[in-house]
Amino acid sequence: MLATFEKAALEAGKAILEVYRAGYAVALKQDMSPVTIADERAEHIILEHLTRDFPDIPAIAEESVAAGKVPDIRGRPFFLVDPLDGTREFIEHRDEFTVNIAYIQNGVPVTGIVFAPALGVAFTGESGKARKLVITDHFTVADRSVIAVRARPENLLALASRCNTSPKTDSFLAENAVSACTSIGSSLKFCLLAEGKADVYPRFTRTMEWDTAAGDAVLRAAGGATLTLDGRPLSYGKTDQSEDCDFANPNFICWGGKKNLVGA
Repeated sequence: MLATFEKAALEAGKAILEVYRAGYAVALKQDMSPVTIADERAEHIILEHLTRDFPDIPAIAEESVAAGKVPDIRGRPFFLVDPLDGTREFIEHRDEFTVNIAYIQNGVPVTGIVFAPALGVAFTGESGKARKLVITDHFTVADRSVIAVRARPENLLALASRCNTSPKTDSFLAENAVSACTSIGSSLKFCLLAEGKADVYPRFTRTMEWDTAAGDAVLRAAGGATLTLDGRPLSYGKTDQSEDCDFANPNFICWGGKKNLVGA
């Protein structure tokens, strides 16, 4: 499965970079979030790969959901696809945008890939092993290395969303001996935790499952955890929610090492 994810993500990333370098128009979806032709082209490419190789597994993909195309995934394994995570970074011409593909089984992200095409790096997670991939300008894999979270130090390095912060985030950082906080876009926050370059990523503003699943798969495979505020692992396939729409996530905290602190 991961081989298909790699092919799909690299091909989608190539299409995204072509748009990124040539220029593009920006439209707004019904929820007023931005979308570009790069999102649409990348999603089409990814879904072609997934449908061809795994015709019996449904896919929940961001732009398809926005268009009202939502397959029934109740009681079934399924894919979660965000063809261009970090659209605002893309629009503002910052390179921190990613292609996200994940496979969900029993509510758990068991396989995932996060590809940052403008940075030439990808991260994968599967079967308890996470890897960092160096991608060439020809969209081939030049190197693969196993990565893992680092032991949690006394003074934490935190990661935060560049575009979505809140007073709750500030309070959390103050309560947890955070010595520094770095802002970065997209699912790369999960990947930096998985790579052992940071310790915690609190998220107290809205996300959807396709935003988090692939990065969460990488982080879990590297030995980290994504926990809701009551300490449970973040789950996937959340439909018929009384307090939010289908596939919306609650607030969560991503952790690298194992030391118990506030919220862990």
